Amino acid sequence: MPLSGAIERHAAHNPQNPAFHLEDRVLSYGALAATARACHGAFTSLAAQAESVIGPKTRLIALVCGNHALFPAAFVAATAGDNCAALIDPHLPDAMRGRMLETLAPDIVVTANGDGLLANAPRTGGSLRIVESATTAAPPLPEGRDDDPFLIVFTSGTTADPKPIIRDRRSWRISLSAGAPFFGIDAETHSYAPGPLAHGLALYAMTETLLAGAAFHSATHFEAASARETIRTAGIRRLVLVPTMLRRLCEGPPVASVEAITVAGAKLTAADHALSRRHFPQAALREYYGASELGFITVTRPDAAASSTAVGHAFPGVAVSVLGEAGNPVPVGETGTIFVQSPLVATGYLGAGDGAGLKRFGARATVGDLGFLDADGTLHLLGRSGGMVLSGGNNIYPSEVEAALLGLACVRAAHVFGRDHADLGGELVAVIEPSADGLAADDLRAAMAAVLPRYKQPRRIWLCPAMPVTPSGKVEAKTVRQWVAEGSDALERLF
Repeated sequence: MPLSGAIERHAAHNPQNPAFHLEDRVLSYGALAATARACHGAFTSLAAQAESVIGPKTRLIALVCGNHALFPAAFVAATAGDNCAALIDPHLPDAMRGRMLETLAPDIVVTANGDGLLANAPRTGGSLRIVESATTAAPPLPEGRDDDPFLIVFTSGTTADPKPIIRDRRSWRISLSAGAPFFGIDAETHSYAPGPLAHGLALYAMTETLLAGAAFHSATHFEAASARETIRTAGIRRLVLVPTMLRRLCEGPPVASVEAITVAGAKLTAADHALSRRHFPQAALREYYGASELGFITVTRPDAAASSTAVGHAFPGVAVSVLGEAGNPVPVGETGTIFVQSPLVATGYLGAGDGAGLKRFGARATVGDLGFLDADGTLHLLGRSGGMVLSGGNNIYPSEVEAALLGLACVRAAHVFGRDHADLGGELVAVIEPSADGLAADDLRAAMAAVLPRYKQPRRIWLCPAMPVTPSGKVEAKTVRQWVAEGSDALERLF
């Protein structure tokens, strides 16, 4: 069912049920529907004619409000009928946000305004403040067409500005329809995803929770102690997290109420799996591999053994293949480029793009990730093709080395990448955040030798007391690499 229709149905049948929690603020399904109707009316009155970069048929609404109590109402309204939502993280640098908005030329820009939202029409200068509504005489929210664009999200690259990805409703409707029974989501699956709602992981978790009529919990920003308190006191049954968040949550006492944990964004280590079993003993832990451009690709089974490379079997309705340079399937166990045939693939990038990322070859699509398939169909992910390091004649995938480092007890966070080397062609280097003070070079070398062959061990390593992270909880690669290049005082050379 379309999101707008589901919200209207839940509001009609269970108006008092909580829909969205943001710390101490709660939006019921009745208030969510009423406020979404008010938002939709405001958007229509402020921009009767669509004039954005996506054309005159679809009104483009840029949501730059972050994790706000009224975000779900704005999102439902901004994706209803002839509207399309573009999500921009307000925590990005001002100049970057300005360039992103310039690229989009949206009809409406929505920002946080105290306990309400402010909708601005850049071309006319009009604005309206939106607050929570209990009742409204506005008509029900319209349901948009399958083939029309409804969502623009941004990729995060290592060097350039994020690229806008546009997708139609059909891709998400198919994904959500397949995902609910697959993940076991129903009206009792109260979920907590404390990441940024401008990013796909938390946004998708919110959408599938609201479609089911359950309660979704968010956070203004992730803070481990308050997150653990929310999980203990709010009847949370499902967590949707990046690995960094899961590790922080496992620093507290065990919690038996959580039944499911979904993790994406990076690989979990064997130590992470053990932590999760101890801290959330009743929770079925799943990892999924996907991309903003491709949607879900593979998902692990809850009983799958921890692996530094295995990312599970194909998501329902998705076919995965690994192809060589000539476009032919490679033998089992051999590395090639990962392709999917899937109804979940996005429309593409907005504008000309930069030639990198999503590529289509007939019915198949890829973002250039490399991996191999086991005989039983398990996919192993090794990294992005452009990230491979050729060192001394050896092909080395930094993501594989990164996963091995994160499995060491002495390493809390890591970023591995390649640099030019006059003799070897390239050399592998790493920046790590140690788990405790006083990490010695010889101790780290011995730990690496136990899990990595010599040619895969980074030749140079810097220590970082507190690794910079993005709002979604991933290591901020651009900053780390810049610190290495500049010899920043933020790092200490270990060897």
